[in-house]
Amino acid sequence: MWIVFALLSAIFAALTSILAKIGLEGVSSHLAVAIRTVVVVVMSWVMVLITNSQSGITQISKKSWIFLILSGLVTGASWLCYYKALQIGEASKVVPIDKLSVVITLILAFVFLHEEFNIKSAIGCVLIASGTVIMVL
Repeated sequence: MWIVFALLSAIFAALTSILAKIGLEGVSSHLAVAIRTVVVVVMSWVMVLITNSQSGITQISKKSWIFLILSGLVTGASWLCYYKALQIGEASKVVPIDKLSVVITLILAFVFLHEEFNIKSAIGCVLIASGTVIMVL
């Protein structure tokens, strides 16, 4: 089932880029991120309430709180940079560079999470990075 959600994530991310590029016309990139963030917050809490997950908030460990907060901070930084790049650059060039996050994630997962990094992973990283360079030239 994870693959279905991963594919849906990719589709929604693609739509996000196109919709954001159109929506950024004449709007500050910082204001656009703030509006997007409010929508995401409301949507997230609606899902928490629909699935009745709110009771789990008291069971979150201190460590999880710290890492979720850090994740939120870097998400915010990513969105601010992404929207600024999207505002001043072409979506067809900004998005592939943004997707280099796949390569960076694989490397960080190997270093910090001790996940497997094999020849297949290395080849995939090289192909993604090469494809990105070719797309943005």
